[in-house]
Amino acid sequence: MLHSYAFSNFQSFRNRTEIDLTLNLKTTMTDWMCETSTGERVSKLMAVIGHNAGGKTALIKALVFLNWFVCHSFRALPKANIPIAPHFNAENESTEFEAIVDFDNKVWRYVLHCTQQRVIHEALYQKKDRFNYVFVRDWDQGSNSYHVKQQEFGFPQQEVSKLRPNASLISTAAQYGVPLATRLAGASIVTNVYALGKIPMGQDAVLTAAEHFSASPTQNLHMNRLLSAWDLGLVGVEFKEILSPTEDNPAKKVLVPFGRHMTKAAEKILPFTLESNGTQSAFVLLSRLLQALEIGGIAVIDEFENDLHPQMLEPILDLFADPKTNPKNAQLLFTCHSVEILNFLHKSQVMLVEKNADCESSSCRLDAVEGVRNDDNYYAKYMSGAYGAVPNF
Repeated sequence: MLHSYAFSNFQSFRNRTEIDLTLNLKTTMTDWMCETSTGERVSKLMAVIGHNAGGKTALIKALVFLNWFVCHSFRALPKANIPIAPHFNAENESTEFEAIVDFDNKVWRYVLHCTQQRVIHEALYQKKDRFNYVFVRDWDQGSNSYHVKQQEFGFPQQEVSKLRPNASLISTAAQYGVPLATRLAGASIVTNVYALGKIPMGQDAVLTAAEHFSASPTQNLHMNRLLSAWDLGLVGVEFKEILSPTEDNPAKKVLVPFGRHMTKAAEKILPFTLESNGTQSAFVLLSRLLQALEIGGIAVIDEFENDLHPQMLEPILDLFADPKTNPKNAQLLFTCHSVEILNFLHKSQVMLVEKNADCESSSCRLDAVEGVRNDDNYYAKYMSGAYGAVPNF
């Protein structure tokens, strides 16, 4: 599970920002919280709220980037830049990341300092009595090479000279079959965010979700049950292969979803393109959330409530509370404009984001705001501007 992550000089965030999902012993536990195998209390949910252009997407994009870099950066073109954007007031400074997770019943800390051109410092630590290094990788400008020291990591020392400046040591070591690197590189994040921002909601997203559910019978069954139970007018979703010729492939077929509707007279079939935006959004959202719930890991969702009625939020979030639907303690990190979410989350499960006059974003957890009480009406106080992170008109 993810305990925390932090970053600095990333997009609109110039100073260090930390997103901490851990809880103290005084926090009253809810079903959206759990105790990890290593004994820490960790939240399974974290909502990110704030005004438009405040930096909410950038805050979650930092975690998506970090996961990609650790797990998949070896797949990038050898001379490609590292896909980060420093704050425009600090373009000549490095960008820094840190994450703490529990994995294999141990707690690990990963650190990365980089520019668009290269990794400057990378390290992995395992917590015993304290954090001890597993490997440390540093760029030496004088020798124009990397120095790597490691303890029981297993990366072949003779291959250090071949390390690419745009790839993590973990993703590289996984190519050599290093057991720990292989396991770490399999870490899972399911998301609707990529380097340029949120993946657009549209026909392509619906067709991608259809392909996913068609290949995942268990999740397909769960999706059908949920959409029917949420009273979206559906009794089920079915898939049909439809001819969709292109210039390159006249025989191309695509899998298209159709909604099944039961009337008093008979069952009617409706192409999903004619379903409401809310139904389509729920269908696409479930293709991501159910995947995370089945395999564990983290779902990182931008604009979680997109096209959904506010009363839909709690039933969807409850999927992460119920041990039957979340047996592996998957986590959900999401941005949201529907601040009604404050009515049923704990103050430790909300990150407030805002941007100042220098175009620098900052963030803090709601329970770190001075004077916030457990019995406060968080929604009313936020709407009144008591916590900040609201638009200025």
